[in-house]
Amino acid sequence: MDQSVAIQETLPPCLLCACRIYVYTHRRMAITAEDVWLERVIPITDGFAVEEVVLDSDLHVIGSDVTVRISSADGRLTVQLPFGSHTRAFLQELGRCSPGRRSSAPAVRGPRLLLRPGTAERGHRAAPLGSGRRRSAFAARCPPRAPGSGPALPAPPPLAPRRFPLCRVHRRVRRPGLHLQFCSFAFICRQNKLKPEVRTEQVRASRVMASNKASILSEPKFGLRDTIVKSQLLQMEDSYTHIQNYRVFVGTYNVNGQSPTESLQPWLRCDAEPPDIYCVGFQELDLTKEAFFFNDTPKEEEWFKAVTDSLHPDAKYAKVKLVRLVGIMLLLYVKAELALNISEVEVETVGTGIMGRMGNKGGVAIRFKFHNTSVCVVNSHLAAHTEEYERRNQDFKDICSRMQFCQSDPNLPPLTIGKHDVILWLGDLNYRLEELDVARVKQLVEEKAFLELCQYDQLKRQMKANAAFEGFTEGEISFQPTYKYDAGCDDWDTSEKCRVPAWCDRILWKGQNIAQLSYRSHMALKLSDHKPVSSVFDIGVKVVNEELYRKAFEEIVRSLDKLENANIPSVTLSRREIHFEDVKYMQLQVERFTIRNGQVPCQFEFISKPDEKTYCKAWLTANPCKGFLLSVELEVFVNKSTATHLNSGEEKLEDILVLHLVRGKDYFLSVTGNYLPSCFGSPIHTLCYMREPIQDMPAEAIRRLTLMPVDMSDDPDQAEKPMCIPKELWMMVEHLNRNASQQEDLFQQPGLRSEFEQIRDCLDKGMYDTLLGSNHSVAEALLLFLESLPEPVICCRFYSSCLESASNYGLSCQIISELPSCHKNVFRYLMAFLQELLKNSGKNHLDVNILASVFGGLLLRPPPGHPTPDIAAKRKAQQFIHQFLVREDDLP
Repeated sequence: MDQSVAIQETLPPCLLCACRIYVYTHRRMAITAEDVWLERVIPITDGFAVEEVVLDSDLHVIGSDVTVRISSADGRLTVQLPFGSHTRAFLQELGRCSPGRRSSAPAVRGPRLLLRPGTAERGHRAAPLGSGRRRSAFAARCPPRAPGSGPALPAPPPLAPRRFPLCRVHRRVRRPGLHLQFCSFAFICRQNKLKPEVRTEQVRASRVMASNKASILSEPKFGLRDTIVKSQLLQMEDSYTHIQNYRVFVGTYNVNGQSPTESLQPWLRCDAEPPDIYCVGFQELDLTKEAFFFNDTPKEEEWFKAVTDSLHPDAKYAKVKLVRLVGIMLLLYVKAELALNISEVEVETVGTGIMGRMGNKGGVAIRFKFHNTSVCVVNSHLAAHTEEYERRNQDFKDICSRMQFCQSDPNLPPLTIGKHDVILWLGDLNYRLEELDVARVKQLVEEKAFLELCQYDQLKRQMKANAAFEGFTEGEISFQPTYKYDAGCDDWDTSEKCRVPAWCDRILWKGQNIAQLSYRSHMALKLSDHKPVSSVFDIGVKVVNEELYRKAFEEIVRSLDKLENANIPSVTLSRREIHFEDVKYMQLQVERFTIRNGQVPCQFEFISKPDEKTYCKAWLTANPCKGFLLSVELEVFVNKSTATHLNSGEEKLEDILVLHLVRGKDYFLSVTGNYLPSCFGSPIHTLCYMREPIQDMPAEAIRRLTLMPVDMSDDPDQAEKPMCIPKELWMMVEHLNRNASQQEDLFQQPGLRSEFEQIRDCLDKGMYDTLLGSNHSVAEALLLFLESLPEPVICCRFYSSCLESASNYGLSCQIISELPSCHKNVFRYLMAFLQELLKNSGKNHLDVNILASVFGGLLLRPPPGHPTPDIAAKRKAQQFIHQFLVREDDLP
């Protein structure tokens, strides 16, 4: 949760650029200045230094907390900081500015922070972040550990710890205090992704010893050759690694919004032998609207404690990471004695709910390296309802494409799920049994005819058709369906809907050297309408032989030296001109070309042209944008931020990419395309003047109407009178009013992307007789239409006034009356439509708070350049819309 606003409110403007560090404590979620306390101010003087230390009781490389000692003239302070890539970048900047670094070889990038056991005073250990209700908010993050480091080996001769004087950073960036504002923001703004960790008391004390391999890779000596070296090391991996097996427990449980009122031991302690790693996932942790709209829930700590208390008693475990998105939570534990072999821990979340963002459905993931094997664990909750199997397939593909992890080397592109050696996928995948009625399914379950029943399982069918989870494996199912039961017992669903039993809760895997030892459900747990599922795997992990690794490393370096001394880098490109035909709104197009090396392996990078900040325009992406020996994908995707200028003709799909070779020359690629104008991204008043479909209108007419000021639509002298509301908006609302007034989960369940594309084409081409697609797809198209408006329904200039009058209906009506006529008509029309939906709440299960929250952020948006709305602002926007939904009187 973004808490930067709360902290900034405590600082007078004159202190925002002062060279000081402000140390705060705060509540579990800080919204305003009243929620934080300024504990200490540390002035940055010439004697100031930051040193990473390892306490006697620390497990440094777990991937959660790291200990940093801050020294100044006023004394010392020891704090613990959460793991993450922002801290790495910050500490690397300190390293570049230290006096010792300036005198050393210039090729060295980033600080080499020595991890020395026992270097901190015992009296200064900071409390673990997250313990109790208050925790330290000092803003920085730890540097990366060497990738793939193996088990602890004898350390090299001890060296003096290196210090990095922070007072020099502002001279480098020429803006005093910039580094302080950056690091405070970097810590606070990612609280929703990388939370401070609660260190379990089960972690035993340990000392950290630096390995020889860590010494090699933690301080790269070859600058831009690092990527090539790592790639060739990967190709030679078999020469310096051997396979060692570890036992991994994977569990998934949809808890239906319940609190942990029963022990989890029958689920988590089901074997005599303790696992080496626990991966524990939950879905529907909290079903309240507070969790859905603001991603805040007290149940996170309740279930975390329940899991920690139920782990196997014959081993000590350290928590590596916790990640949560609304009700989807994933926990990763490792045996304490193995924690030193865990590195490069990152977490990410992807929401696939309505508009592709809401987190009631989606996935969370933790990726890490265990010895020299990369592992990605994904916990997902996919779309519900039997008929929505295509939506579930789309959710899976969205998670795979949008889930990207930062690498320890910031110069490398992000990692996707598929780039890992081992992938473990668990969760409530929601695939159902089809073509069988309830009675027949229950009969087959009673007969334990699970093999026959699996023939009707949607997931099995979709995997066989390569429509989802391609390349994944699932073990044989020998347990009865895990959904749906009456809570508190083992009886099948006796509600009015009488759901058909199904194996909603699944565990799949992908990779080599993986053997499934068990796959089962746990009927002893009864608090939910689902039963938990677990699987135990024996996974072969690549363990590094340090001596063989060093020999391979040195051999590669010698080979590169010879090549670079004899040749100049050059490449050949398969294409120099790339054209994208008929680009449409929110429809991805991809073109590929290859870069082939000459005799010398060389690295490429797309660089920005003079006077431009990025290497390409906003609608274009190169994937990857740097690397070597690669096939490059150029992606064109027009969204709300670029559509308006393309509709008007102010921008065209034209760009020149500059492909730069390290130590070589530059190459130029021409990218062109033609964009089909769309009602999505067009202003309200423009559409009100368009009596013809937008794709039937001349380009000059579209340009003139798009660039026309919004207030001109109220000019009585205008020869042509606009329509009251856009015909495209009327078509979508009329369709929903006619067909979806009693549709369950309307505006909460997403539609299909393929259906959205059909709806968009119908609106843009004037095929108004019927909108192709489900009610959910039309509802999502309506929300996307409102989101794409360059000027929201309630104009940006009224944003602050609306928030201030959120509890005053009279003032709110006055604001609406001042809107331009087209905007005012649209607002009235939408409020009347939503009020009609609420009259059918007994059937569609909508309530006023859901609609006010969904539409509040679309109809009421801040002006460009305004800070992103915090929770308080989102609540006020919800309250503003709420007023109009609960009143039956005529709007102004």
